[in-house]
Amino acid sequence: MRIDETKRILVTGGAGYIGSHTCKLLAKHGYTPVVFDNLSRGHRHNVKWGPFVQGDLLDRPTLIRTFADYRPAAVVHFAALAYVGESMSQPLLYYRNNFCGSLNLIETMIDAGCTSLVFSSTCAVYGMAESELIHENHSKNPINPYGHSKKMVEQLLRDCGGPHGLRSVSLRYFNAAGAHPDGELTEEHDPETHIIPLVLQCAAGLRQEFEVFGADYPTPDGTAVRDYIHVCDLAEAHLAALRYLKAGGATKVLNLGTGNGHSVRSVISASERVTGRAINVRIADRRPGDPPVLVAAAESTSSVLNWSPQYVDLDEVVGTAWHSMTMASKASKTRCSGSG
Repeated sequence: MRIDETKRILVTGGAGYIGSHTCKLLAKHGYTPVVFDNLSRGHRHNVKWGPFVQGDLLDRPTLIRTFADYRPAAVVHFAALAYVGESMSQPLLYYRNNFCGSLNLIETMIDAGCTSLVFSSTCAVYGMAESELIHENHSKNPINPYGHSKKMVEQLLRDCGGPHGLRSVSLRYFNAAGAHPDGELTEEHDPETHIIPLVLQCAAGLRQEFEVFGADYPTPDGTAVRDYIHVCDLAEAHLAALRYLKAGGATKVLNLGTGNGHSVRSVISASERVTGRAINVRIADRRPGDPPVLVAAAESTSSVLNWSPQYVDLDEVVGTAWHSMTMASKASKTRCSGSG
């Protein structure tokens, strides 16, 4: 059967955490996600809903062949390195991968006549928050190379609008969290740096303690405050952005968050409630490049994309992550017991 090209979407980084959740949602709504991933941070077992191309964005010939073979109607661009600490120690790696890779992708898109792109950006473009709620028009002063690399791609997308007809939606994520409630997908980074899976690994006995980086921030309990947005809500926003562009929408930059901030200590408490297990905590020094507060003002996103987060209770977000982790653990034990 010939695949409808208007429903074919190239998803860079589609084997990763947020990318795989988005591919699952796209397939549910009749799209064919074509995953383009080098598997350096993603996982082949997450590619279940469409074709897979193993390739790197720095490899222009492979990109060109992929566009010729699949003729995608649009691109959802997740592929990037995303560890703040790593970006501080290896800035060249981040500029090469995140910016140069995106430049290759955008040039290839324009040459192929594909001019709709949803870009995975980040709240790290803001740097230190100017107020409790961060609006899209706040100053963009990143304090780490990761944030700088994403800001540069946003500028590239704006600059390519007039001369090349490229229309894009850049989605500035706050803290992605949780997992699909059916347990089919989970969060699995190596190394794992996200707070919720790390805390839950302590609850599961996989780690002895959870390290809190800084308890002397100017926040109510001294720990950093973040806006935790569920990964399924992120996926829904990408689908809404695709539909917005298909309807002729102009280039936009939008926040993706809930508008509610939770401290690190609050996340630990929620994890203890969800799992019924105590978390052993150790206080460590602050990490370089970490702002004290990052919380989204997301009214523009709701208005432009007709989108709003459905997972607004922290315990529910943590609960989906715990369910997926326990499901993955059971599946692993089943495979091991049947391997002999």
